[in-house]
Amino acid sequence: MTGAGETQTGVADPLGEALAAAVQRTGARYGGVYVLDPAEEVLGLIALCGIPVDAFAPWWRTAYAAHGPAQDSVRNERIVWVSSLEELARCYPRVAASLPYEIAFAMVPLRGVRHCRGTMLLLWAPDRSPRLSPRERGRMASAARRVARVLNSASSAPEIPDRPHFVRPHRSDTSAQSAHEAATLVERLPVGTLSLDLAGRITYVNAAAASLLGSPLEQLLGTEPWMSLPWLDNIAYMDAYRIAMSSRESLGLTVLRPPDQWLDLRLHTDDTGTSILVTPDSSSRPIGTRPASTGAPPDSRIHLLMGLAAALTETVGVQDVVDLVGDQILPAFGAHGMIMSTADAGRIRIIGYRGYEPAVIDQFDGMPTDADLTPAGHALATGASSFFADRGELAHLYPRAPQLSDKQAWAFLPLLSSGRPIGCLLIAYNHPHTFPVAERSILTPLAGLIAQALDRARLYDAKHGLALALQQTLLPQALPNVTGLEVAARYFPAGQGMNIGGDFYDLIRLTSTTAAAVIGDVQGHDMMAAALMGQVRMAVHSHATAGAAPDEVLIHTERDLADLNSSRFVSCLYAHLDLARQEVSLASAGHPPPLLRHADNKAEVVDISPGPPLGVGAGTPSYPVTTLPLLPETLLALYTDGLVEDPGTDITRTIADLARHLGESGDLPLHQLADSLVQHTRRTNQPIDDIALLLLQPNRLVES
Repeated sequence: MTGAGETQTGVADPLGEALAAAVQRTGARYGGVYVLDPAEEVLGLIALCGIPVDAFAPWWRTAYAAHGPAQDSVRNERIVWVSSLEELARCYPRVAASLPYEIAFAMVPLRGVRHCRGTMLLLWAPDRSPRLSPRERGRMASAARRVARVLNSASSAPEIPDRPHFVRPHRSDTSAQSAHEAATLVERLPVGTLSLDLAGRITYVNAAAASLLGSPLEQLLGTEPWMSLPWLDNIAYMDAYRIAMSSRESLGLTVLRPPDQWLDLRLHTDDTGTSILVTPDSSSRPIGTRPASTGAPPDSRIHLLMGLAAALTETVGVQDVVDLVGDQILPAFGAHGMIMSTADAGRIRIIGYRGYEPAVIDQFDGMPTDADLTPAGHALATGASSFFADRGELAHLYPRAPQLSDKQAWAFLPLLSSGRPIGCLLIAYNHPHTFPVAERSILTPLAGLIAQALDRARLYDAKHGLALALQQTLLPQALPNVTGLEVAARYFPAGQGMNIGGDFYDLIRLTSTTAAAVIGDVQGHDMMAAALMGQVRMAVHSHATAGAAPDEVLIHTERDLADLNSSRFVSCLYAHLDLARQEVSLASAGHPPPLLRHADNKAEVVDISPGPPLGVGAGTPSYPVTTLPLLPETLLALYTDGLVEDPGTDITRTIADLARHLGESGDLPLHQLADSLVQHTRRTNQPIDDIALLLLQPNRLVES
């Protein structure tokens, strides 16, 4: 794993102090703070206590839509406790595939933060009790409240950094020996020794270790081993280090120092850091890990591929694939940039990137797919991978390739689907990188998995484009102007399935003083739902303009739906507005009740008796009509259940909460009020169900 130097957050930093105190008070070994970025829909790690930031790189960012303990903690605002790897595999199998370590951990929600939502991570060794006592839960909640107060004191939400800040834990110094005496003792030993602090930096190295590692003392001290010794920049080695950090068991590791020197490394970790013994190894064992105690550590390559493969199966569109590569794959390999491209009419087309300036991407986008000009063109033309450890190697084979950035090492991976190149993935480093055989053996099959996901995603995006075009033709492009009535509408498709649904709304001008408003929700989130939505909307429009009463409109539409032999049901709310009489008549087919805000800003949930949803085949249905006064400046809010659904919460509570917010919103202009209502109920940028909202407000007396 590679990366720049740590940003060390100490006790002078309020967040670092709160996190370090949380780790100490709860007895955890490590801790971290995740916050939600609602724009990017990711949980990002902003601070990490007690464990090197690079060692935790694969878990810096995680998609909020994914199924995981951090996501559940934030969504449901509860402590998520995972006592073992077995429990993790049972409850969160995808997470377990990429986190194959025997640890126990808790995700503690950060409640009451105005600017953001988040959770605090606390990790223990697996030898602790599998159950949390009430006192432990109380300590966790208290520590989380302190972290939340720190976040709440800021003027804005914290930005998710490219690298989390490292926080030094609170540790008491129990050593009675002086540093000089300890160093003298170690220098006498016939083996190499070095010590890493909790940030992963070398704080001590003796002469024997420096000689065996082939590097001067001054070039090792204060550095991370995988930075100062590039041949240690290996996924398998980093995985062994993670195992030692999480289990606190002694671990043996056989490594090759180029060109042919095999070394035995033995790692011993405790609460203060890691001690490493270095000795020559003459048995020429293959690179791999072998524990000094019982139980063999897992093969990091297998688990890495399993975790990433599982994550790729959950991607939907092209942007999802790009985000996954940027958020999870780059950190897993310690890379600093990536470009994903396809070929179009003999030109390279960029579909996503990370770690590059937009100006660089603009120059690269549209370059010819000339196999002799760039390695990307070669990958797209031949389907062969290319690895370049430094600029010299790249310039030697591709002297005409433009040097557009300051990157120093590259892997060009063809994205092959059904045996044909559909794209190229460029992974880049800010420093020379050797790409050992073990790493190449992971990158090559991983590129194949990415290609399959990308191929599916491109097909999905094409279908989604067609579906979206269909939906846009079925929803009203603009609502009609009705004299004396102000209107605002909002629609947001669900973040699941085809990202298209069956929610609909409409405003129908009937006479100079009357109008009809309708809102409905067709079951499902696919093309069929959208098509049925269009048919129901047209049926309602037809019966309304024919002069049918509210209940008759729903009865006739129910019959039309039966003639279509559809297996889906539809909830619908129909409102007949008589602006001259200043009243509204409502009929509901299993739809959530509307909200009514009076001129004095008092809002209420309208008590309406709904009939059955359309399409359930309930014989001859009855749809009771409720008539209410609708005076000037009174506001009527119609909405679909996507606006008020919150998993685990009674919908009547969320409807009542929406009514309270409506009453407290004051005299906002109607379009701003619509945005405010949606923002109040939506927890993320991608709702779990479609949302439709229609606000109606008579603004003056209309004479008949």
